[in-house]
Amino acid sequence: MSRRSVLPLGAIVAAVALVAGCGAMRGSTSPMSFFITSSNPGKGGDLGGLAGADRFCQALADKAGAGGKTWRAYLSTAAMNGQPAVNARDRIGAGPWRNAKGVVVANSVADLHSANNNLGKQTSLNEKGEVVAGRGDPVNMHDILTGSRPDGTLAVPGAGQDTTCGNWTRSEGGSAVVGHHDKTGTNPDPVANVSWNASHGTRGCSLEQLKTTGSAGLLYCFAVN
Repeated sequence: MSRRSVLPLGAIVAAVALVAGCGAMRGSTSPMSFFITSSNPGKGGDLGGLAGADRFCQALADKAGAGGKTWRAYLSTAAMNGQPAVNARDRIGAGPWRNAKGVVVANSVADLHSANNNLGKQTSLNEKGEVVAGRGDPVNMHDILTGSRPDGTLAVPGAGQDTTCGNWTRSEGGSAVVGHHDKTGTNPDPVANVSWNASHGTRGCSLEQLKTTGSAGLLYCFAVN
C-alpha cells in the first residue's frame, strides 16, 4: 500500500498563488507603442546615427516594461557617404500607436501625418507616462528632433545647410529640424508653427545650443511591431 504525502492547505494556496503570479507576469504587456524620450543620450544631436538613436529608444522602452516590441526613432537622414536618404515615416511601422496610457495617437502612417492625428501636449507622453514640458512652462522642451518635413520625409538641406545634425553624429555646430510636440509656438508660418514634426531649425547641435530654441534633444520613438 503506497503512502501519499499530504501538503498543508496553506502551502497549496501559496503554490497556486505563485504560479498564477508568474503567469500574470509573463502575460503582462504594456500598451505603449509611442513615446517621447524622457532625456537625451547626452551628446545633443550626436545620437550615434540612426542605429544609436534606435538603441536609445529600445533601452528606454525596455526599462518602461515595453521591451517586447522593436522600437525605432522618428528621424530622417540625408544621403551621405554612399548611403541613401532615409525618411522618418518609412521606419516606424504601420500603426496604430498608443501612448503609455493606452490612448491612440494615430491609427496609421497617413493618419499620423494628417491634421486628424491625436498628438499634443496631453497625449505625446514620455515613456514614463509623463507630460513633456512645453511652451508656457518654466522650462520649454517642446522642440523634438526629427530632421523631417511635415509629411515625414527628409527636410532636404540647401547648399551648405544641415537639417539632421550631420545625420545625427554632430554635437557641435550644424542644425536639425525639430517639431513642436505641443503644437504651439511663435513662428511666423501658421502651418509650421503647429507642426509636431517640422517647425524650424535649431541654432546648433550641442545640448546648450538646442536649449536656446526650446529643446532638450528629445526624440519621438515608435514601435514597429
